[in-house]
Amino acid sequence: MKETIYIKNMVCNRCIASVLSIFIAENYTVESVDLGKVVAIKGVNSNRQDLNNALENIGFEIIKNKTETLVEQIKVMLIHKIEVAETADLFKSLGQEFGENETAISKLFSKPEGITLEKYAINLKIEKVKELIQLGQLNFSEIAYTLNYKTSSHLARQFKEITGMSMSDNKNSQDWDRKSLAQII
Repeated sequence: MKETIYIKNMVCNRCIASVLSIFIAENYTVESVDLGKVVAIKGVNSNRQDLNNALENIGFEIIKNKTETLVEQIKVMLIHKIEVAETADLFKSLGQEFGENETAISKLFSKPEGITLEKYAINLKIEKVKELIQLGQLNFSEIAYTLNYKTSSHLARQFKEITGMSMSDNKNSQDWDRKSLAQII
């Protein structure tokens, strides 16, 4: 029988690949894997506890209740919206998607996560900034514009507050790492 299993802590394509390999190793026939969700058929020799243990060993967890499932869906939606740079009116769009007002969504998220929805979204944006800096295709102003910051100085302040270093220092440390790697190779 096909079932949908919600998985906590999936944030990227590597997570999808890792979860897929575990489901296959645990004898599940996998129909699809997306961030936070697997649709699969349990195999004859499959054991749910073994699956759960294997997932937990690499930092994932099967979600067991409706609130956790909803929180994980909110996370996945935030990740997706930031990934495709749809960050304008981010919380309003979440409310519309889940049929709740922004305050209700925020309260639902904050209680089990121990962090506000806004702070979580800022952390995700900063991770995206790090990725864009590493790619080296955009300057800081373009990165700020891409992620709907009003000014690059606002982004720079948030970046330093979250990471403890400036965007330039982050870029320079990555440049140094690439140069060092090139010398080794």
